[in-house]
Amino acid sequence: MHSFSLAVPESWWEFDIRPETRDSAVRDIVDGRVRDVPELAPYRSDLTAMLRRMAKEAHDSGAVHLACMAENFDGVPLSATVTVSVLGTRNRQGAALSTDPRAIADSLRTITPRREGDAWRKVDTLDLPDVGPAARTFGVEDIPVARGDTRTVRMVLTQTYIPVPGATDQVVLVSGASPVLDLADAFHDIFDAVTSTFRFI
Repeated sequence: MHSFSLAVPESWWEFDIRPETRDSAVRDIVDGRVRDVPELAPYRSDLTAMLRRMAKEAHDSGAVHLACMAENFDGVPLSATVTVSVLGTRNRQGAALSTDPRAIADSLRTITPRREGDAWRKVDTLDLPDVGPAARTFGVEDIPVARGDTRTVRMVLTQTYIPVPGATDQVVLVSGASPVLDLADAFHDIFDAVTSTFRFI
């Protein structure tokens, strides 16, 4: 697998999510942020707990990279995550599936809402700068609380499937998610902007 880079806004948090190092990584990044913004000091334990939870959920879902935001905007809490995962494209019988973005898009289903407030999903392809064609879904979806869990939570979700150069059985999934449904359009734009910075190294 190639190395990669991804740029996120300066106010976001990025840190190591491996179980053996994430607690110290979260502690260091919260300490640094509190030094820079002393007004956050009363929220140190809340921020630490939230970032540890996000890191665990990202790692448990198979992510290799996590970036997240947590802010208050006029008293309204806003949060979002962007994760990067590497997915195999072999089926259960071990046969290779296509990594072609058009074929990936064709294999993903749209979700049409029956009434206002229902979950929805659109599927498309796009060209990423310096990367090339990719498949994308975006919408407001009900996703499992945890792997194998039947409970769901409704999220703004943008998922971009990027073929790995030279690999016939791997794609990178860049996934942006936020529970702030009222700002779905804004978060789709943010996730698109962040994903557009993805580069293989």
